Amino acid sequence: MTITRRDAVAIGLGGIAGGVIGCAGSGIGAPEGGEPAPTAPAEIPRATGKRVVISTWSHGVAANEAAMAALAGEGKALDAVEAGVRVSESDPECRSVGLGGLPNAAGVVQLDAAIMDGPSARGGSVASLEGIENPISVARKVMELTPHVLLVGPGAREFARAQGFPERELLTDAARERWEQWQQEQEAPKLVTPDDHDTIAMCALDAAGRQAVACTTSGLAWKLPGRVGDSPILGAGSFVDDDVGAAGATGVGEEVLQTCGTFLVVENMRRGMSPIEACADAVDRILRKHPDAAKIQVAYIALRRDGEVGAFAIRPGFQYALHDGTTNQLLDAAHRVD
Repeated sequence: MTITRRDAVAIGLGGIAGGVIGCAGSGIGAPEGGEPAPTAPAEIPRATGKRVVISTWSHGVAANEAAMAALAGEGKALDAVEAGVRVSESDPECRSVGLGGLPNAAGVVQLDAAIMDGPSARGGSVASLEGIENPISVARKVMELTPHVLLVGPGAREFARAQGFPERELLTDAARERWEQWQQEQEAPKLVTPDDHDTIAMCALDAAGRQAVACTTSGLAWKLPGRVGDSPILGAGSFVDDDVGAAGATGVGEEVLQTCGTFLVVENMRRGMSPIEACADAVDRILRKHPDAAKIQVAYIALRRDGEVGAFAIRPGFQYALHDGTTNQLLDAAHRVD
């Protein structure tokens, strides 16, 4: 594992104390090893009076500001994660989320999103949604107004219309130019390009100790029409259990889907792992099952119910934004493969 100076800052800020390298039972430092040794579950104290927001990538900094504003006073974590990721969804400069997201192989922007509330253990999501700028808010309506969890494609769009969400063209001129260039190069759909998997996932803890998580994306650039990644799937792109903590994922969703990534992170914390250990073990699970995944990027963030955070990635370059109620910083995550 490579840990940079900024990792040390993040570890201190998140309260991840000591023992990061070679932590017992975590698999950190031993990616070729077996499953972590069982750890006896311990009661995790619930933080009260503490507000924490953690999100993925550089656009998470602005998203964190909106989320923390929503946490003011008696603000709820659920409102915070929705408000936070909406910032990225509505930013046309963000090429991997919402408005301005890179399209699929047919030149159509299709969006996926999920939101989950810790106290109620309920979630809602949408997939392959077209023409709606803020799919995270549609996902919340699915959670609150229907008996379902996931709506997809035309059905999700009709539901959004019925709830009064305005329609608009999501393909910006800049994104269209990128798509046209890709077509001219006559490339087959790629699994990975440098800026096509920067999903925003966000976990929040409010002053009452409640937690929530959200994840939203336009998916892999040039994907096959109808492709759905991990982002709208609870337990893959995001998951929260109010008794334990929350986790979010970013990167190539197929790898996260096939390992139930964020569910694994949360269950690892339930078994006694710290957030960074839990994220590292989920990364190592991918690498053990699919060694070729060392060539791509997947990263996890985690927030435990006591306010401790962690992050870990397959490769260097993953950054996460952490707001502890006082400072909002962009930090480099530890990673497995150099």
